[in-house]
Amino acid sequence: MAIVSPSLLSADFGNLASSIEMINRSEAEWLHIDVMDGVFVPNISFGFPVLEYVKKLSQKPLDVHLMIVEPTKFIKQVKDCGGYIMNVHYEASTHLHRSIQQIKEAGMKAAVTLNPHTPVSLLEDIVADLDMVLLMSVNPGFGGQKFISNTVNKVAALKELILKKNSGALIEVDGGINQQTGKLVVDAGADVLVAGNWVFKSEDPIATISGLKSL
Repeated sequence: MAIVSPSLLSADFGNLASSIEMINRSEAEWLHIDVMDGVFVPNISFGFPVLEYVKKLSQKPLDVHLMIVEPTKFIKQVKDCGGYIMNVHYEASTHLHRSIQQIKEAGMKAAVTLNPHTPVSLLEDIVADLDMVLLMSVNPGFGGQKFISNTVNKVAALKELILKKNSGALIEVDGGINQQTGKLVVDAGADVLVAGNWVFKSEDPIATISGLKSL
């Protein structure tokens, strides 16, 4: 069964407490938090004051995805805001091994995100140190985009690399995930599904989360 991490980016920000309460009642294991800076990606989402609020309300571990330049600067803030797992982009991390060490030293799980154009082979020397790899199945920055079909091949290649390196890393996929695309990536080896619009725009979000879990 897949781990489901609904993306708060697609929630109703006029009624955030209600959206988080719904996630608390659901079968979702985590809550996915997209932090965007308008520099690394062409959009701005929310920062640490909002995360502090989410931390107080959420009963689910926070899966924090930093789509920002210099993500290592904010390790302490992510931890203080209740981060369970911290995701940094390969493309934004000059000294990735050091960043991963610092995330773990702060007491969080360490994850690395790859954009759609970034090959999984670049993780060969670090995948054994990771708790998770997030594959973006859309170009990051906006919700509601169409799933990039090559992601299925990337999941399979990453699974092969993880097994080859005896890594315990989970594979997470984010972007355009629904019942159909979710099944494709789970069948290819994905462990964690991030879903935004598919969950929060559905008529019955709790049932939609349950459906993703059953894949």
